[in-house]
Amino acid sequence: MGGMLKYAIFQALFNKHLNNSSTDDKGSTFKTSPFILLSFSCILDEILSDSVVKPLFESVLRLGFFFFFFNDHLKGTSNFHCEQSIVFLRVLFLNFHSCLSTGQIFRMFVHMTRASKILLIGKLKGYSILAIAEELPDNGKIFACAEVPYLGVNSQEAFDYSSDGKKISMRVGPVADILEALHAEDEHFDIVFIDADQRNAVQYYSFVMDNHLLSMDAVICVENTLMKGQVYLENVSDENVLAVRKLNSVINSDPRVEQVILPVQSGLSLIRRSPVPPDAVIESKKEVVRDDVFWGCNRRRILERLRLDGRVAYVTGGGQGIGRAFAHALGEAGAKVAVVDLVLAKAEAVVCELSLKGIKSLALAADVSKPEDVQRMVDAIVARWGTVHIACNNAGINLNSASEETSLEEWDKTFNVNLRGLFLCCQAAGRIMLNQGYGKIINTASMASLIVPHPQKQLAYNASKAGVVKLTQTLGTEWIDRGVKVNCISPGIVDTPLIRSQELRPLVQRWLADIPAGRLAQPTDLQAAVVYLASEASDYMTGHNLVIEGGQSLW
Repeated sequence: MGGMLKYAIFQALFNKHLNNSSTDDKGSTFKTSPFILLSFSCILDEILSDSVVKPLFESVLRLGFFFFFFNDHLKGTSNFHCEQSIVFLRVLFLNFHSCLSTGQIFRMFVHMTRASKILLIGKLKGYSILAIAEELPDNGKIFACAEVPYLGVNSQEAFDYSSDGKKISMRVGPVADILEALHAEDEHFDIVFIDADQRNAVQYYSFVMDNHLLSMDAVICVENTLMKGQVYLENVSDENVLAVRKLNSVINSDPRVEQVILPVQSGLSLIRRSPVPPDAVIESKKEVVRDDVFWGCNRRRILERLRLDGRVAYVTGGGQGIGRAFAHALGEAGAKVAVVDLVLAKAEAVVCELSLKGIKSLALAADVSKPEDVQRMVDAIVARWGTVHIACNNAGINLNSASEETSLEEWDKTFNVNLRGLFLCCQAAGRIMLNQGYGKIINTASMASLIVPHPQKQLAYNASKAGVVKLTQTLGTEWIDRGVKVNCISPGIVDTPLIRSQELRPLVQRWLADIPAGRLAQPTDLQAAVVYLASEASDYMTGHNLVIEGGQSLW
C-alpha cells in the first residue's frame, strides 16, 4: 500500500476520532487514543519512505512551517497538550522516534546546513556521532566533549573501522576547560549540539554565545528541551526538569538569537543568531557604524546577494565543457536555466543532470549564427518562463591553421559563431532586458584576446575573441544606464574533452610550461565568476573582461 494511501487512511481515522472526542474545560489535556497512536506509528515509516511523501515532509522541515507552528503553541501556555490543533504534533512527538533515529535527524541537519565543523557537548550515542560524521565533507571535523568516557567498546570499534572515524575527536574532561581550550584555539563551529539534560547546560550555552564559538550562520541544537513535555507542566519539583526549564528561559530571553522547537524524541531546540542584531544589542556597542557595510546592501549579506533565485538564464554552448559548468553554476545559485546547444541531445543530457539537483531547466537546440534560430531560442525561453534576466553567450569554435593557409571559409565559419552569433544573442536578449530595465549579459571571450597563444596557429579564433571583448566593452557602456550590464570572461586553456584530442594532446606539456599556476584550468575554476557577473553583487561592473588563466597572460 503506497504511503499516500496509508496517509489518507490514517487521516480519515484521525478525523473520525477527533470528531467523536471531546475535551474538558479549556486547559485540560486532550486524550489521544492508543488506537490512533498505534495506527500512526505502524504506517509512519512507510509514509516517510514513500517517494512522494518523503520529499514533501522534508520540504516542510526545511521551510520551518512545522517548527514555528509548534513553537507558537508552546509559548504562553503551561500545558502544551491543551489545544486540539496540535494533537497531531503530540502524536508525532511521541512516535517520531519509531522511524528516524537521533543520528538520522542530526545527519539531515548537517546536510541542510552544509556544516563542516561540529561541536558536541554531552553524551551523544556512538552511532549518532558516526552518522553525523558520514555526512561531513572529507575535511570535516567533530569535537565531542564529555566529563567522563561514555562510549562503549562497540562504538569505538565502529569509529576505528569506519573511514569517517578519523573525523571524530573525543575530548574527555571538565567541559568548561575544553570549551576554554577551543576558544583559545580560535575554533568556530557550524553546529553546536548541547544536551539540556546535564549539569551546567546554561553555562555551556552562554559560553558558546559569549565567546563566539559559532560561525556566522551556525546553529545550536539543544536536545531534551521538552523532557517529554514535563517542562510545561505545573508544580514540577524534579531538579533536572527545572534545570532544563531554566535553560529554555535563558534561550527565550536572549535577544541575540531566534529559536524553534522540533517535537522529536524529548524535544529539540534549533537556535540561530538573529540575522539582524536587535537594537538593544547594537546600542550597547557605540563603535558600530550603521551603514550598508554593516547591515548589508538592501539588508542582504554578500552571499545572499550572489543568489540568483527567481532569475531566468540561458547558456549557449551549454551541452559540454565550459557551458555545461556555467549551466550547473547558475542553476545551483538558484536560476532557472535554458541549456542551448547545436546538438539537442547534448543539451538534454545536461538538463537531465540539472534535474537531478532539483534545478528547473530547459533544453533547446540552436545555431547561434542564424538569426532565426536565436530569435526562436529567446522566444521559447520567454514562452516558458516569461523573460530573460541572464544571457550567457558561450558558444564558440576554434579551427587551427597557419595564417597563410587559413581559408575564407574557415575564417567566416569561426566569425559566424564566435562573433556574429554572440552579437545576435546579445541583441535578442538585450532587447528584452532593456525593455524591463534589468539584465546581465556574460560573454565568453578568451585569453587569446590578450596574448597570442602558442605554439598552435589560430588566427581566426584570436581575432574573433578580441572582437568579443570590444563588443562587450561597447555594449557595456551603451546599455548600463538602462539597467543592462555586459561583461565577459576570458578563460585560459581549459581542460575539456577537446584538449584531450589526438591533435592537441602533444601540446599540453608546452602549455603547462607557460602557465605560472602549473596546471590547466578546470571548468569549475570559472563557475564562481559567472555567478558573480550574473548576480546583483556585480551591478556596478560593466564592459569588463574578467581574465582567469592561472597567470599565463602575465608571462
